[in-house]
Amino acid sequence: MAGQVQTAAATAWKIDAAHSTVEFAVKHMMFTTVKGRFTDVTGTVEFDEADPTDGRADITIAAASIDTREAQRDAHLKSADFFDVEQYPTLTFRSTKIEGTAKRFALTGDLTIRGVTRPVTLDVTYEGTGKDPWGVERLGYAATGKLNRKDFGLTWNAALETGGVLVADDVKITLDLQLIRQ
Repeated sequence: MAGQVQTAAATAWKIDAAHSTVEFAVKHMMFTTVKGRFTDVTGTVEFDEADPTDGRADITIAAASIDTREAQRDAHLKSADFFDVEQYPTLTFRSTKIEGTAKRFALTGDLTIRGVTRPVTLDVTYEGTGKDPWGVERLGYAATGKLNRKDFGLTWNAALETGGVLVADDVKITLDLQLIRQ
């Protein structure tokens, strides 16, 4: 109709777990960095290209899918000392606010780990879009952030003989997500 501006409708996207990674890094013994990942991630993202700040993200991670390439460490991380996967099988992120442009934005949401929910902000960058060989539209985003593990009840640690602690409090988070248009 004359005089009305037509905007794009919100589109829904699903995380393609086979082409996405959720990783973390934390200092070990105060001087080396240990990295790990979660291999079971699911979720959806919705946004309107005309107004990306009106979007939302809903992500669920299976806590037991933690992988640090060391079975004994993974077992300890799954125990009640850390993630307590028997009692808290998932980590969840539910967005609450988006600020920025479609290409680069701050995504704030409620992250829940071990039943504790705290706000976390991720810096997100648009990586591109295209159709795969089967005609399915895909979209890529990279996100980074940082959290204090103690804020989520992950308090286990051990003092070192030389001073300091075995596991640092700050944890860096990196997500590389490929999304499939629904």
